[in-house]
Amino acid sequence: MTVAFPPSVRAAGRAALLGGLVLLLPASATGQQGREAALSALDARFAHMTDVAMEIWNLAELGYLETESSALLRSELSQAGFRIEAGVAGIPTAFVAEWGSGEPVLGILAEFDALPGINQDAVPTRQPIEGKRAGHACGHHLFGTGSTHAAIAVKEWLEASGTSGTIRLYGTPAEEGGSGKVYMARAGLFEDVDVVLSWHAGDSNFAGPSGNLAVKSAQFRFSGVSAHAAAAPEHGRSALDGVESLNFMANLMREHVPQETRIHYVITSGGSAPNVVPDFAEVYYYVRHPDPEVVKDVFDRLVASAEGAARGTGTTMEYEVIAGAYNRLPNVALQEVMHANLETVGGVEYDAKDRAFAEAIRTSLNNPPPMDQAWAIQPFQFEQTYASADTGDITWLVPSANLSTATWVPGTAAHSWQAIAAGGTPIGAKGMLVAAKTLTLTAIDLYRTPATIAAARAEFDERRGDAFVYEPLLGDREPPLDYRLPVAGR
Repeated sequence: MTVAFPPSVRAAGRAALLGGLVLLLPASATGQQGREAALSALDARFAHMTDVAMEIWNLAELGYLETESSALLRSELSQAGFRIEAGVAGIPTAFVAEWGSGEPVLGILAEFDALPGINQDAVPTRQPIEGKRAGHACGHHLFGTGSTHAAIAVKEWLEASGTSGTIRLYGTPAEEGGSGKVYMARAGLFEDVDVVLSWHAGDSNFAGPSGNLAVKSAQFRFSGVSAHAAAAPEHGRSALDGVESLNFMANLMREHVPQETRIHYVITSGGSAPNVVPDFAEVYYYVRHPDPEVVKDVFDRLVASAEGAARGTGTTMEYEVIAGAYNRLPNVALQEVMHANLETVGGVEYDAKDRAFAEAIRTSLNNPPPMDQAWAIQPFQFEQTYASADTGDITWLVPSANLSTATWVPGTAAHSWQAIAAGGTPIGAKGMLVAAKTLTLTAIDLYRTPATIAAARAEFDERRGDAFVYEPLLGDREPPLDYRLPVAGR
């Protein structure tokens, strides 16, 4: 299911888009004034948006545990007049907020989970916050807040212009390894949506079509027999030996998998004392590749290795699939609209304080690009990335568009302390505003140009193919609401 990027499809998408704009978007003063009013409304609430984002930055709640962050965004939407259904898809922190009626139905995604094991103060030198066990190293505090206020701005435009249609904000928890959106997709929450829009924090401003990696993850748990490691080792059967044997075989397997495969793991439980043979050990694996079918095959080989490891060490093994997500299916017709609006909005503008912060943090980065990447708009071209996201499943179910904005200092890697730091400053907030404005203008354009939505659907159908049947990589398991809780006690 690897998606090619045929020039004919791109040309067709561009032609349909431009034709729709020419025919259905006359340059009327009312239309342009409506767009400008929407942007002005976002500017007016920028300080408030920043406060909300920083509150979520401070909370730094982990996947499926984002109780306060989810409630905060729901409160913003409720006050704006949205109808809200909380606890959807069997997930307490997931929600759907809706305003309007009829077609088209446009959805905007909002994330708000943090990452465990890393935290940082909003300063340009390494300064962890004592006692804090998580941080927004992927910028989801900005993602959730920016998307929420874009949805509110679109609602206000629909209301003021008298345009028919429905705007939805999807509150999607546990993107970081929990596949929250996959459970929401499996529950049918996107079945009646015409287009889904999304964005992500980053170190540049990009709205071209892109691909990423499908992923499947699982926790492998080995059980053995405890014994005194010195006085009675013959009576012991080490669960940690099972984990290490699996890891050894997985590392050998790296030589014999397709080139773009990624396999990584962390031992989450390996025993407590060297003189006690561990009777329980656990290792957490991710398998990734651009093609979901390859992911399935490599994952099955990993399971076979785990079974062999257990047999060879005299232990038993069970595994639990935690998450799984498809690769992203690009849509040129939609990305053309998104890119044009990103160019209209422009990149992130630094003031003197921003520049001083950026210069300081750049000393900790490895060969960072020029700082003007923060305010430049990247060219419209296909980009293959090597991370994964649970937005992938949605792109195989609904025509979708995505962008990233420079919420971080150019050269900053995701999941780093530098990302947390910049995300807690005006640099992150300004990048969030760029994203909110671009999402808002893109949604407005789509409501006004049904031909663009039709072109996006035609491209979507061609790329996906008639034979496609959606089968979530995580199967029929229930959402792992405890996957971020400590392993002790299992």
